[in-house]
Amino acid sequence: MKHRLFLAISLGALIFSGVQAAESGAHWSYEGDDGPEHWGELSDEFSRCKDGQNQSPVDLVADFHVELPELVFEYHGTPIRETNNGHTILLNSVPGNFLAIPEKGWKYELQQGHFHSPSEHTVNGQHYPMEIHLVHTDDKGQLVVVGVMVEAGEENEMLNKIWSFMPEQVGETRESPISVFEAGVLPPTRDYFSYGGSLTTPPCSEGVSWIVLQQPLTASMEQVERFKQRVGQATNRPVQKKYARSILD
Repeated sequence: MKHRLFLAISLGALIFSGVQAAESGAHWSYEGDDGPEHWGELSDEFSRCKDGQNQSPVDLVADFHVELPELVFEYHGTPIRETNNGHTILLNSVPGNFLAIPEKGWKYELQQGHFHSPSEHTVNGQHYPMEIHLVHTDDKGQLVVVGVMVEAGEENEMLNKIWSFMPEQVGETRESPISVFEAGVLPPTRDYFSYGGSLTTPPCSEGVSWIVLQQPLTASMEQVERFKQRVGQATNRPVQKKYARSILD
């Protein structure tokens, strides 16, 4: 399946505010007694993490090859506000940035973006060094998350700019004057995987539509390590069972 991604991109794009799941009162982490294998036991609110059958991430191997609709990113220049929430670095968006799917007449507003390392999704069983999540919602509250893989390679200039304002302390927020992303914030013309899943952090709510771009960005391993030094060596939920779901590309 071939389609085009039209990217009118600016700092709003990677500012793609990164609020993973809604923060909850119960403490959770990526390791130890409150790590992913125990999330469902930490709070009744987190029961989906244990009992859900439409959980994310998954291993991305297409079950069906179909003509998926074109995606149009309508992102506009905005300053970046970066927050270290102890689990990731959040890039907080402002109103007015959208993912549109014209063929369906659908439009989703960018809410936030964030990072995971290593990648949460795998492709044919293989992790990438990093994965970016762009979280969108429509006026009915339907969530659509766009995943962008990052592979080891050339240094990523966009990450250099964002990392230059990376908050060091948990709970710290910093304002960045950067306002426009150069080309390469997202991969250009690309295919994508599509499936139904969940948030990848507690409360692991289901009913999330996932779009994972097949072409990765590149970043140096030094850039990936700088992120890990701030939030931890592993900030990914393990791959979940697919059950009866189908993955499309």
